[in-house]
Amino acid sequence: MLYQLHEMQRTFLNPLMQWAEASSKLFSNPVSPFAHTPFSQRIAAGYELLYRLGKDYEKPAFGIDNVTVKGKPVSIIEHVAVNKAFCNLIHFRKDLSDNERDALAQPVVLLVAPLSGHHATLLRDTVRGLLPEHDVYITDWTDARMVPLSEGAFHLDDYIYYVQDFIRHLGPDVHVISVCQPTVPVLAAIALMATNKDAKLPKSMTMMGGPIDPTKSPTAVNNLAVEKPFSWFENTVIYPVPPNYPGFGRKVYPGFLQHAGFIAMNPGRHAQSHREFYMHLVRGDDEPAESHRKFYDEYNAVLDMPAEYYLDTIKTVFQEHRLPKGTWEVGGQLVRPQDITNVALLTIEGELDDISGAGQTQAAHELCTGIPADMQEDYVVPQAGHYGIFSGRRWRELVCPKITAFIQQHA
Repeated sequence: MLYQLHEMQRTFLNPLMQWAEASSKLFSNPVSPFAHTPFSQRIAAGYELLYRLGKDYEKPAFGIDNVTVKGKPVSIIEHVAVNKAFCNLIHFRKDLSDNERDALAQPVVLLVAPLSGHHATLLRDTVRGLLPEHDVYITDWTDARMVPLSEGAFHLDDYIYYVQDFIRHLGPDVHVISVCQPTVPVLAAIALMATNKDAKLPKSMTMMGGPIDPTKSPTAVNNLAVEKPFSWFENTVIYPVPPNYPGFGRKVYPGFLQHAGFIAMNPGRHAQSHREFYMHLVRGDDEPAESHRKFYDEYNAVLDMPAEYYLDTIKTVFQEHRLPKGTWEVGGQLVRPQDITNVALLTIEGELDDISGAGQTQAAHELCTGIPADMQEDYVVPQAGHYGIFSGRRWRELVCPKITAFIQQHA
């Protein structure tokens, strides 16, 4: 019933949010007489804050229309390279002739986005940073409530098979970058390909801020997964999709619950951010106010995860730690990272990461014992939190150049 109650709340709140949005514009638009009354800025700011706290956030667009390549602007055409029920492989293709594209000879990058509550657009800054030097593809995971029940279940094993299909589609010269949650299934996917002597192994794999071994420096996220029994997750956070969506009847971990968990991790920080947003509006500080809008337009846009995938991840990754223990089987085959011998490995962690603790991603080096030392590298980003390793100033100035150099070295 929780999902249905959530939908009812959205329905009831929608007229109020529309009224709050209209009232905010009424007291802020310079052509409106109400905008010139006493305290109009405070009234408008209050209404906009109310609107943004209660509105429904849809999936934003990537919005990457052009990029500068070798000092020249190049248009970007975003299209679906591979379409699957639970994921689209998006290609950010540069609008160049075949000869120009061949002359650039940019390495192909498969950016595996997390399926952990947010849309792939959360990695917009990551894509934008990589585009000048790379030919970029990204996994755009589908909101499970939009996938008809007839498409069947989606397990963690299926995630791994999707990643393998995308790697094979892009060929043996691809470089794989995984951010946060997908570091685990990506490592498993490549390990299984290595075990099976697959001819299309990638050239390199970059693991960023992921729970390869969650027992190292456990965070609040890790602790939540182990302090509750598996049955609690099955019985408490899994709900069927209501009738007003294509995925009616599909069992999911709803995005609104994940969002509530995100907020609960740092409620004071979010409250302070909204207070500052209100004051920026009152003072007419347009730039920081717009930055707040852009951040929360992305942060508050969430998706539902397939129940099977979510529960598999809880059990396999966070409760039983099968990857670091060497007990993980996918399709009856043991996952053996030690079988990887010719795929370069770069791990990246944030010094202040409170989601994936120190050493959790570095653990990949302990597992990939077959990779020569000169093909392994580790980088800890100073003063960077979780989001700072793939978005913002530290990403652009420190992390992206490191990844670019690593890929060039092993291309």
